[in-house]
Parts: sequence; C-alpha cells; structure tokens
Amino acid sequence: MASLGPADAGEQDPGPEAEAGAAGPPPPPSSLGSLLPLQREPLYNWQATKASLKERFAFLFNSELLSDVRFVLGKGRAAAAAAAGGPQRIPAHRFVLAAGSAVFDAMFNGGMATTSAEIELPDVEPAAFLALLRFLYSDEVQIGPETVMTTLYTAKKYAVPALEAHCVEFLTKHLRADNAFMLLTQASLGFQTGDLNIPSRHYPLHHHRSGLVVLKARLFDEPQLASLCLDTIDKSTMDAISAEGFTDIDIDTLCAVLERDTLSIRESRLFAAIVRWAEAECQRQQLPMTFGNKQKVLGKALSLIRFPLMTIEEFAAGPAQSGILSDREVVNLFLHFTVNPKPRVDYIDRPRCCLRGKECCINRFQQVESRWGYSGTSDRIRFTVNRRISIVGFGLYGSIHGPTDYQVNIQIIEYEKKQTLGQNDTGFSCDGTASTFRVMFKEPIEILPNVCYTACATLKGPDSHYGTKGLKKVVHETPASKTVFFFFSSPGNNNGTSIEDGQIPEIIFYT
Repeated sequence: MASLGPADAGEQDPGPEAEAGAAGPPPPPSSLGSLLPLQREPLYNWQATKASLKERFAFLFNSELLSDVRFVLGKGRAAAAAAAGGPQRIPAHRFVLAAGSAVFDAMFNGGMATTSAEIELPDVEPAAFLALLRFLYSDEVQIGPETVMTTLYTAKKYAVPALEAHCVEFLTKHLRADNAFMLLTQASLGFQTGDLNIPSRHYPLHHHRSGLVVLKARLFDEPQLASLCLDTIDKSTMDAISAEGFTDIDIDTLCAVLERDTLSIRESRLFAAIVRWAEAECQRQQLPMTFGNKQKVLGKALSLIRFPLMTIEEFAAGPAQSGILSDREVVNLFLHFTVNPKPRVDYIDRPRCCLRGKECCINRFQQVESRWGYSGTSDRIRFTVNRRISIVGFGLYGSIHGPTDYQVNIQIIEYEKKQTLGQNDTGFSCDGTASTFRVMFKEPIEILPNVCYTACATLKGPDSHYGTKGLKKVVHETPASKTVFFFFSSPGNNNGTSIEDGQIPEIIFYT
C-alpha cells in the first residue's frame, strides 16, 4: 500500500531490523567529508532471522552490510547540501539494482560499466532515490504528497515501470481541480530542466496550490493521467484558474489550455485569469507592468480568448478597459456586438461545449392556447432554482398560422444586479403546431442556487401559441438528483407573460 505521508530521506525502515534476535546494521553515514572504504562490522547469522528472500533483501536496504557501491546525492547544490549537513551517501548492492533495473544493469555490467565505488547522481532527490531503492529491495511502495513527483521522475529515469505505475495511481487518486496546476508547475519548473531542487512549498499535493496537470503528464508520457487531468480542468475550470499556481505555468501550456473547446467557464472570467498570468509573467521577466508588456508576454494567448462569446456588458466592463486590446480591436468588437450584419473579427466565436451528462428540460405550463401577439416588447419571467445548473436555451411557442420563421433575442439577467449573463440574437423556424421550438444560447449560462434571474425573449413574427395554467413550482427529478424551479412574474412591461400564462414555456439545462 502506498503511504500518504512523505518518505523521510534519512529514515531506516524499523520493521525488519527490529525483529527479536536480529542485530541491526549500523546506520549509513549521511555526510562524510571524504569517502571511506566500504568497511563494515560483520553481523553473525543475521540471515537466520529472515524467513524469506524478500525479508533478507529488505534487511539490506540502505545498509552498509555487503554493499559494494555508494550513491552520492545532493552534491553540487550548495544551499541544499549545507541545509542537510552535506551530500548524502546511500549504500547499495549492484546485484540487487541490476536485477531490478535495466539502467542499473547497463551501468554496472554493460560495455561501458563503471567500476567506481562512488557514483554521483546530481539530478535525483535523496528521498525519491530511497523510495526507488526501497521498492527494488522489498517491493514496498512508500510515496507521499511531498515525494510522488520526484519519485515518478526517478522511476522513469531508471526504467522501473512498476514503481511508475504506483506513482501514477497515487496522482490519479489525489487529482483535484485545486492541485492540477500545482502538478503542472512542478513539471515546468523542475522536471523540464532536470533541476529537481525545488522548495517543497512549490509542489506538495496537500498544499492545495492550484489546478491543471497537462505539462507533466505530457512530459512523462502518461496519456491516461493527462486525460484525467484535462477532464478535471474541463469540469472545474473556475476552481483551477482561480488557484495561485495558475500564474506559474508557461506560455505554451497556457495556450494549450485556452485552445480547448471544453472549458466550463465564462469567457470574461478566462480573460481576467490571463491578465493575472500576464502580470506574473512580467514580474518573472522583470518587465515594467505596462499594458504593452502584458500584451507582449501574452502573445498568441490573447488571440485565443473568445471575445465574441461575451455579452456586451462583460466586454465593456473588462477587456475594453484593460488596455491590453488596441483601440481598433475594441471598436471592432463593439461593432460586432451591436450591429447587423456583424463585421468580421479576428477572434474565435465557436462556443466552448463543456457540458456532460443528459440534457434536461422543464415546462411550466399545463395547457396551450392560441394567439399571443408581439410588438417589440420582451416576454419576461423570473425564476430561482435550488441547485447549480447551466442553462443552454429556451423552448418557445411558434406561429398559429402555419410554418413561419421568427427572429428572436433571448437573454438571462441576474435580477438584483441587473446584469446580463448571456444573450443571443438568432431565429427559429416553426411548423404551425402547438409544439415548442428550441432557441439556444451561444454558451451555457451558469445559474447559482437561490439567486433570482429573469428569462427574456423578444420575438419578431406573427401571433403564436401561448401557455396557460402555469405552475409556480416545477420539479425535475432523476434517480441521482432533484432540481426545483420557482417562478415569479416579472414587474414592468413584460408583454403579458406571467406565472399563469404567456411565452417562455421551457427552460433547457444541464445539472
């Protein structure tokens, strides 16, 4: 079983050595000014106390007894070595290592085999190397939040796939939105450069620094882990990018994330996140915090923000005032929001299709009648819901005069803040029946529990059917969940739509 606690680089496993009648080996010297000859006091008949081959090999782990090679770790890292009392020397046995690793086999028995009794490993952490040796000697896995990434690196370096698999399993079990970016940071700061001497505050899983894990999974060639990480990012994008470690990723990874069609976040929030990243990158590059430098460090990433998916209010409150876009870009995007036909802009307008599971729909009316007219006034109805959902569209009634095309603007407004969360100028075709017809938003709109929203639809077309015998409370129930809508009439001019009758019969959503 993998331990959740971090492995101590200088700790000897007390289990086998503490058995009755066994004299434990002397502790290995962790720091020596000069390497002494591999001399050791004989321990008579220690073998008799070990009932199995596994016990005998485990007894030799990190022991000078019968050892014929030492590995020197931490040498050349002045600060780390000084803090730890000097380079750490770990005794080992060539035969055991060669039997468990093709890399060690080549090192000791290949055409260019070393005969040195001391081998320096400047790019390996002592705790990770001890975890590797423990596994080779005893099949025991001792990894934890502090050591899993360095152990995975070491297992790959020395071609021990069974230990790799344990590390990947550990990461998979502990993967969350609030630590995926932290794993990504480890990869970009440490494993890419081979410098694994990163302060522990940068990478323990239990520090919850933040969210995404693509680079490391890609670097370590772990497609299954990469897929799980990306899935976590897609499902909880807001939690991931809100975490501190998001600003530590490199530009290539930032672009790889922004290119994804499956992120579950409003584009305005994504823009705010990349501004935070740009500020951090300016600091890393020691650049003045100017609008021009933020634009410079963002480079291609800025073009991957899908500004056309924002509402005009979101764009005006954020990107238009950020100073990162040029005046011409701001004007062109405002024109895109406000005029028809819309001018071409150099930004992606493809929605991010982040939703999973089954589409749900509720209908608030029990009966359909004829003749509901339109004169440019919006039909409106207020609602709340008991849980977090994503609304993707409305079902609207169509013409009573046969097949017809309608132009329509649909919106969802947060009632108290009077803030438009999503809107779409579009159209739909109806067949003259009393059925409802789907009208969809450009992207899902997040609806929070117990917050009042207004659903709006402004139709341009002939008289339509309408609903009657409206319900104040509509429940959508599945074996796994229960979603409850409460409806309220909207004050002011709402074209007559109310709880009892009118338009906007259906809300289409995902939980």
